[in-house]
Amino acid sequence: MINRREAFLWSIVFPGFAQLLNGKHIKGILFIFFAVLVNVKTNFNEAILLSFHGDIKSAIVQVDYQWLMFYPCLYFYAMWDSFKDTLKEEENYLFVPFVFGAYFVTVGLIYSSSLKLFGLLFGPVWLPFLFMFPGVGVGLLLKNLVIRLRARN
Repeated sequence: MINRREAFLWSIVFPGFAQLLNGKHIKGILFIFFAVLVNVKTNFNEAILLSFHGDIKSAIVQVDYQWLMFYPCLYFYAMWDSFKDTLKEEENYLFVPFVFGAYFVTVGLIYSSSLKLFGLLFGPVWLPFLFMFPGVGVGLLLKNLVIRLRARN
């Protein structure tokens, strides 16, 4: 079994890698298969390349949003699953930051073709990425709040 940080970092690299390292081979292969499927169907690698080159409008045109809407949930679920597998005992509400991260990334994706921040159009790669930070932050705050409230009762 790999440690928490290692599992989390491998999950960031690609959904399913941490599951393979944790000995959950079928689950890891399924995550990898679905990540590749969604990645290919969305033309996401091309959108990433275009976004890194600053061609945001071409990235918006290139990406298939109907398929890309699946990716945040798949990605964050795989991260949560790998993180959870490294725990020696169950951690209450561990899923909350991952769920809110996926939700905010999805909302960022929905608005990525039109929402401008500071006059800039960030597109389908950068805007969802920026939305991840407040999403995980809200999730962590809610997780800690619920744990404190439950401890008082």
